[in-house]
Amino acid sequence: MTICGFQYGNKVWTNPTFSVSQIPCPNSDTIVMSNCVSVVLGQDGWSVTYTTQSICTLKGSTVELTCSYTYPRGKVTTTFWFTKMEAGKEPEDLGQDPEYAGRLEYHGIKKKDCTLKITDLRERDSATYRFRLLTDQEGGKFSGSPGVTLSVTGLQVKVTGGHQDKTLTCSTTCTLTDNPTYIWYKNGQHRDESTSPQYKYSVSNDYDASYSCAVKGHEDLHSPAVCEC
Repeated sequence: MTICGFQYGNKVWTNPTFSVSQIPCPNSDTIVMSNCVSVVLGQDGWSVTYTTQSICTLKGSTVELTCSYTYPRGKVTTTFWFTKMEAGKEPEDLGQDPEYAGRLEYHGIKKKDCTLKITDLRERDSATYRFRLLTDQEGGKFSGSPGVTLSVTGLQVKVTGGHQDKTLTCSTTCTLTDNPTYIWYKNGQHRDESTSPQYKYSVSNDYDASYSCAVKGHEDLHSPAVCEC
């Protein structure tokens, strides 16, 4: 279920009967939108809320999977995130997976906050992440679906065009979240910035020039250089 919240004046409105897929979020000069969030509603007061359901980000960067939860009664005894679940088996806590050793920071010490930070992202971290909580009550187990789908990508420069005029594209395997600004380098020197992943240039006598790209804010994660030799 998706809840779209918005603020009008000093009052905040939410309407859980409307699905964002059916009714678009309002947008005007007088209405300030808050984030639309995915809410998994369980029975008897169980819920898990993910701020976003899909994230595409760069290999080597850091991501936060923002999450909150509610439960009906009792005391929470265990909380964790997981990516794999088999019938009849308790999911594996990512904190126990050696693949994530030293790269996870769980904010669950805050009441009802289940935000997870993952550092030094790798392409094999691409998966759907879900949160699970257990309480001291009988049957007190709940997993939040559908979770957050994380896609991790590197940058690659692709060259198209004719003999004289060429177009360079800073290519990724998924569409980066948050409308990034692309930075272009020629022979390692800053050349241009644009919200477009494409960069056009005319070939001159500078046939040994090399080009690479990066995303603003993550300049150290630039693509391999492409040489026009």
